[in-house]
Amino acid sequence: MENNNRNKSQKRCSIKDVLDIIGGKWAMPIIYNLSKGKLRFMEIERTVTGINSRMLVKELKNLEANGIITRTVFAKVPPTVEYELTRKGEKLLPSIRSLHEWGQEYAVKELSE
Repeated sequence: MENNNRNKSQKRCSIKDVLDIIGGKWAMPIIYNLSKGKLRFMEIERTVTGINSRMLVKELKNLEANGIITRTVFAKVPPTVEYELTRKGEKLLPSIRSLHEWGQEYAVKELSE
């Protein structure tokens, strides 16, 4: 029985793992906006409606730590930082676009009814 429990704990749920990375309220909108190309911090903050600076920093760090985005710092005054999707992050785009389309078809309709 003990061995069976150990095997269960070693098995991971890939959906849970994905949600740990991109399941935050702001991760998918950030990724979606970065699908258009490199963006600076302030550009991301402007395009992701409702996010505050502190939460944006937290989400960007999480996405960078998980290999979804890269952060490039340019040594000039004032310092410039650009974010862009990695190849791994780009692979999420079809799924995010599908969720966006689903939301447009179903979630938006339900909210307006």
